[in-house]
Amino acid sequence: MHLLYCDESNLEAKAGEFLIYAGVMIDGASASDLSRSISDIREKLNVPRDYRLKFNPGPPGFTHEQFVELKSNVITTAVEHGVGLIAYVVMHDIATSPDEARRNGINTVAYHFDCLLHRAKSSGLVLIDRFNDAGNAIEGHLTEKFSVGLVDMPYSKEMPLSRILGYHYTAIGQSNFCSLVDIVTGAFRFSINAHTRQQNPLLNSARTIIRSLSPMFIRDQPNGPVNELGLTFSPKVVKSDRFRATYQGLKDFLDEAGVPTSQVITGQRTY
Repeated sequence: MHLLYCDESNLEAKAGEFLIYAGVMIDGASASDLSRSISDIREKLNVPRDYRLKFNPGPPGFTHEQFVELKSNVITTAVEHGVGLIAYVVMHDIATSPDEARRNGINTVAYHFDCLLHRAKSSGLVLIDRFNDAGNAIEGHLTEKFSVGLVDMPYSKEMPLSRILGYHYTAIGQSNFCSLVDIVTGAFRFSINAHTRQQNPLLNSARTIIRSLSPMFIRDQPNGPVNELGLTFSPKVVKSDRFRATYQGLKDFLDEAGVPTSQVITGQRTY
């Protein structure tokens, strides 16, 4: 059994920026040890029990350096426990709306999770950070994912996600894994934004963060590029030269920082 804890970041629509939807894939066999390790980190660094650990803000009274150490330790223990990272990014300029982009992100991340479960001959649960979108469309969306799967695919009207046993809501503070996915997604967002916003003073920190996340991304070989199951740039075909250059710039930045990706940024359909 595997768990996929999911969260979004950069939901606010801003030109030139990317919405991120991501999930951390946790093997049930190591889940207890991972949770205990995160609890031990909190205790060692004297994090108040009632503090809900997120990427921001930090615990009361913590310095910036102390908070960075806390988040770094959480990411390190996730790597040590074999946590995988499945991510989806899309430019706000291309997305129809943030809500629809988030639902598309759920589709992609859930599908890639199902693919990885097939590889592992395992089954899993998808746990989504609770939110309310327009018309509460997420309720029907998740019901459809469970009862039908993906719909209106390029070569199929329906595609069941047979290895996923259910979709459930979570909230920060209800498990250490909610904190983990918030920190990982927030760290990835910080790094991408430093690049897209050309925040030069933050770029060294951004590269350091990307390198720390790098072992979590799904690869076919340990030192190979990140498989599309691990990181997807959406859409697969970017017709605008200007937007395609933005995607290529992000791909190049991630490559330079230690996360080479296998997906080709293109304006031509290849599937």
